[in-house]
Amino acid sequence: MKVVILAGGFGTRISEESHLKPKPMIEIGDRPILWHIMKGYSTYGYNDFIICLGYKAYSIKEFFSSYFLHTSDITLDLAKNSMEIHDNTTEPWRITLVDTGLHTMTGGRIKRIQKYVGNEPFMLTYGDGVSNVNIAALEDFHRSHGKLATLTTINVGQRFGVLDIGEDNTIQAFREKSDADGSMINAGFMVLNPEVFDYIKDDTTVFEQEPLENLSKSGQIMAYKHEGFWQCMDTQRDKKKLEELWLSNQAPWRTW
Repeated sequence: MKVVILAGGFGTRISEESHLKPKPMIEIGDRPILWHIMKGYSTYGYNDFIICLGYKAYSIKEFFSSYFLHTSDITLDLAKNSMEIHDNTTEPWRITLVDTGLHTMTGGRIKRIQKYVGNEPFMLTYGDGVSNVNIAALEDFHRSHGKLATLTTINVGQRFGVLDIGEDNTIQAFREKSDADGSMINAGFMVLNPEVFDYIKDDTTVFEQEPLENLSKSGQIMAYKHEGFWQCMDTQRDKKKLEELWLSNQAPWRTW
């Protein structure tokens, strides 16, 4: 099953760093958060990635096209115009990097990579959130209920809009938070059937709005409730928190 990662946004809330690089390339430790996300999927054997690019797309292309330069020691012989790679550190990844447009909305980015996914279920997540969610169990849950979409949900307080979830785990509505809400949010780490592409109109479509709202109205989304670790990197404060966990060897998302 292919893994689609949305990595094209401007990252305006963490502009201290995103003015130089796209948010998925902001480093936790010495690796971009995008790398951490991919390592999490790879732990469970998901190694075929499609990355939706936009803002500063070249920096992501450069990182992966010259991956060994970032991860291995090298010897350059300038006279012979040759290079020797020492202790080559690599990953079993197949990566399709797709420029989905600078101003394309999330739904439009997903629609643009349809030809690379084909007519099969696929994973989808955001390029700025890490978790210790069990990806294999998530896929098993998706295949068990027969609906078109599964969203990983988590309770994170009252920072975000929330989901109304029925007793059978069917997602029934998306709405803004209120003091009475249980604050279950969409944490990404989704599994989608190819029919979901039909719910997306064009580049202006925000996936989290009309497509997910229509899927929920028709009872086609199920919630995979995750009670473990999840953290997005919206702000510099979030980055600092993740960095401290990583450097202290206490990163819960490090499942590899």
